[in-house]
Amino acid sequence: MDTVTATADLPVLHPSDPGYEDELAGFQTGFTQRPAVVVAARTAADVAGAVRYAAARGLPLRVRATGHGLPGASEGGLLITTRRMDGVSVDPVARTVRVEAGVRWGDVVAAAEPYGLAPLNGSAPSVGAVGYTLGGGLGILAREFGYAADHVRSLDVVTGDGRARTVTAEAEPGLYGALLGGGTEGLGVVTALEIGLVPVRTLYGGSLAFDGREVGAAAVLRAYEAWTRTVPETLTSSFAAVPYPDLPALPPRLRGRYVVAVRVAYTGEDGEGLVAPLRGIGPVLADSLREMPYSESHTIHSDPDFPHAYYGEAAVLSELDVERGGELLGLTGPDAGAMCVVQVNHLGGALAKAATNAVPYREGRFLVRLLTMGEREAARALLDPAFAVLAPHTLGRAANFAFGAGDRADGLFDPDTRKRLAEIKSRYDPANLFRRD
Repeated sequence: MDTVTATADLPVLHPSDPGYEDELAGFQTGFTQRPAVVVAARTAADVAGAVRYAAARGLPLRVRATGHGLPGASEGGLLITTRRMDGVSVDPVARTVRVEAGVRWGDVVAAAEPYGLAPLNGSAPSVGAVGYTLGGGLGILAREFGYAADHVRSLDVVTGDGRARTVTAEAEPGLYGALLGGGTEGLGVVTALEIGLVPVRTLYGGSLAFDGREVGAAAVLRAYEAWTRTVPETLTSSFAAVPYPDLPALPPRLRGRYVVAVRVAYTGEDGEGLVAPLRGIGPVLADSLREMPYSESHTIHSDPDFPHAYYGEAAVLSELDVERGGELLGLTGPDAGAMCVVQVNHLGGALAKAATNAVPYREGRFLVRLLTMGEREAARALLDPAFAVLAPHTLGRAANFAFGAGDRADGLFDPDTRKRLAEIKSRYDPANLFRRD
């Protein structure tokens, strides 16, 4: 297929066509996409045809699955939507799953559960599995098993020449390593992944929440950082601080509260004993820690499941300076003027192990993520000073959590990785069809 023609099976939409706006709708509502052409792909052949169509006309090309992430500016170009590519196939003997480009993590968890297996998914079931993994994939059990990208066996990808390739570490190792952690942006369109599963049926997990005003958010962060130095490498955890507005739409237990929580996921023995020191921080506002089937692991974070506008950024830190962390909480807390969600992920463990992919900053000990709502400039005014506080210990940014507050590519990769990605791009997309803004 050298041209893209609308059919009953392949919608091709232009701005004046019915259904154009609906096709562009996604989880992230804060960024408007206005491509000249939208191709609603159902198969890898559809994707290959769309790539050839864009290449023949010199159109910049972007890709979108569930709309959680940011595909970059698509004005005047072609946007491929892949949410209809939803095939999931588990091989319980090989402990692998094949997922197509539009598959969401919740579907993968459900498909693997009958076999006592689990994917290395993130905290939100509605997030697309492929985009998440290509960005690295920092999951619920990350310190035990590493990045999701570390477990990919093969990728089906359409490169800038419109050619469909199956890429493995043995066949085309350069492209394999660049796609995983480097993402498809600038390299091609991944239409499917084969990724390893782990033998996990249950885990100990949940959260302990405290009143940030009563106990002190900075005090909780200080206790959390000290606690992370005592836990096994197989225990994954994070700290979160959320100043909830006083709105009738919120549950009464959250209205107007500054909720500070520690979230835990652990597959080993004596999880209750390991978290016992956290209970001494102060009066517990809510406690959801328990043994649970892996299918309920998304309740550890209880991420919002409704589309909304958000802006965010993340910094990988060599160390978490708790004094600077307290200053950051002061800038983003209830008096910040806008709701800002702070999350601090404990890294290390299997995340620090070397791998043949482009996931950077593996030496980092913590990841700080800030997310806010409202207009972009207001978000920048809140987030930029907060990250400036962390600058002395910042190694770089995290591609999976760069949500448009700063539209730039600097800091996403260390210099050596950036050079390697540029070399691979020049080989597989010399015409710069997949723009890297």
